[in-house]
Amino acid sequence: MSGDRRLKGICLRVSSLGENDRLLTLLSEKEGITRLAVPGAKRPRSSLSGAVPLTLIEIQVVGRRGLARVKQLKVLQNFSRVGQRLETLAAAQALAEMSMLLVGNDEPLPGMLDLILMHWERLETISKATPPDLDTTLAIGVQALVHMLAIGGYALPVQECCRSGEPLAPPLGKWEWRCSLIPEEGFAIGSVPGTNLQLNPSELALLQRLLKPGLPINHQGKLLGPREVWLRLLGVVECWTNTHLLKKISALTMLRESLNT
Repeated sequence: MSGDRRLKGICLRVSSLGENDRLLTLLSEKEGITRLAVPGAKRPRSSLSGAVPLTLIEIQVVGRRGLARVKQLKVLQNFSRVGQRLETLAAAQALAEMSMLLVGNDEPLPGMLDLILMHWERLETISKATPPDLDTTLAIGVQALVHMLAIGGYALPVQECCRSGEPLAPPLGKWEWRCSLIPEEGFAIGSVPGTNLQLNPSELALLQRLLKPGLPINHQGKLLGPREVWLRLLGVVECWTNTHLLKKISALTMLRESLNT
């Protein structure tokens, strides 16, 4: 049939569409964000009922004009354990929300799908721990968002002062040193009047390390930085996102609340 194609991607969002159908928001490497009708997905015995959030799926799609339909569906990977804990669910949903801000409809963004899958897999591993490692969950969420902003063209400018152009080289040990986040511009060396977010040398150094693939850990394998520092870095990411993408990520509110329970 004309317009038939196969897509591999992750379910970002699933909502109701009529009495028996669902509307699927899919992120794929081929097409970016695609919204598709999933006929009969609400029926328990439907072969398409696997169209649920936090899954990696392969689908056959029918039609290109209007709202295309899912004809066949195969679940390749299910991150269901992530959804069993509020903190990991909130972190995973934050990534889904961020992707919908960064990736356009039918506009592929190379690397975004693999990046989200990598961080969802980390959250899946964390969700199996007893007791839950809340600080590492928070750190994974913050680092994932930093990575996504970089791929999406909105990277945090953590390498040079936005005012002087000097390198942002945190002088570790000089605790009086500060850099200030100016949301419209970047980081400026010093305490800039009117700015609400300031980082000391170790906090800036930690933020700079988040651009690397792995979480920042010490020689004993422990996560660097206490929870209050990670919450401050989360605030930096939120402020930058709100300013440059013009929308808040609602799941981050849920993530903060989960850490206070």
